[in-house]
Amino acid sequence: MPGTRRFRRGIYLLPTLFTVGNLFCGFSSLVQTARASYEQAAVLIIVAGLLDLLDGRIARLTGTTSEFGVEFDSLADVVSFGLAPSFLAYHWALGSLHRLGWLVAFLFVVCAAMRLARFNIQGSGGNKRYFAGLPTPPAAAALACLAFAFPAPPPAAWTSTVVAVLVVLVAILMVSRFRYRSFKDVDLRNRRSYLYVLLMAAAVVAIAYKPAGAAVILAGAYVLSGPVSYAWAFLRRASGDRVSLTAERGTEPEVANEPLAR
Repeated sequence: MPGTRRFRRGIYLLPTLFTVGNLFCGFSSLVQTARASYEQAAVLIIVAGLLDLLDGRIARLTGTTSEFGVEFDSLADVVSFGLAPSFLAYHWALGSLHRLGWLVAFLFVVCAAMRLARFNIQGSGGNKRYFAGLPTPPAAAALACLAFAFPAPPPAAWTSTVVAVLVVLVAILMVSRFRYRSFKDVDLRNRRSYLYVLLMAAAVVAIAYKPAGAAVILAGAYVLSGPVSYAWAFLRRASGDRVSLTAERGTEPEVANEPLAR
C-alpha cells in the first residue's frame, strides 16, 4: 500500500537523523576545541557517543539497517570519535609536547580509523556479545571524560606526558584483540533481579552527584575491562592446567615402589 511504503521510508530516516546528530556533535566539538572551550568539547563527544548507541539500536529494533547507514555511520564516527577527541587531546594537553604531541594525537586518529575499518570488514558475523578491540566511542569517551573532569590544561610537562601515555594506550587497545562486552544481547524486556535496579540507581546517583568523577570511573572501568578479563582468563587457564597436571600425576601407578617380581 502507498501509505505503508511512505511509512517505511520515514522509518529509515530515524537512524540517519541520529547519525547526523552524532556528526554534528563531533564537528561542534572541533569548533569548541578551537575556541579553547575544552569542557564543552568533551561533553559534545560524550553526547555523540550516546547518539551513536541509539542509532544502531533504533535501526535494529525497526528493521531499518542498510549498507548506506553502516557506511554513513562509520564516516561520522571517524569525525566524532577519531578527529574530535584527538584534536581535543592535542589542544588541551599534548600541545606542550610539540612534535611528540601531535604525533600521539595522529596515532589515535589512525587507530580509530583502523578499528572502524576492521569492524566494517567483519560485518554481522562473529560473536555478538563481544567486540574485538576497544570500540571507538568508549575510547573517545575516555579522553573526553578526562578533559571534562580536568578542563584546565595540564600545568606541568610531566602531566602532559602522562596524558600522552594514556592516549597511546587507548589507541593501542582499539586495534588490539582484547574482548569487550558489547551489551547487544541485553534484552530490557526480560525479567531481571532487583540488584540490577539498585546498580542502575547507584550509577544515576553517582552521575548526578559527581558527574565528572563518575564519568571518569565508568569510562576507565570499561577501558580496563578488556585487559583485566584477558588476564583473569589466562590465570584461570594456567591454574586449571596445573590442577589437571597434578591430577594426572596422582593417578600414575607408583611402579618404583612396587616390590620386584620373584
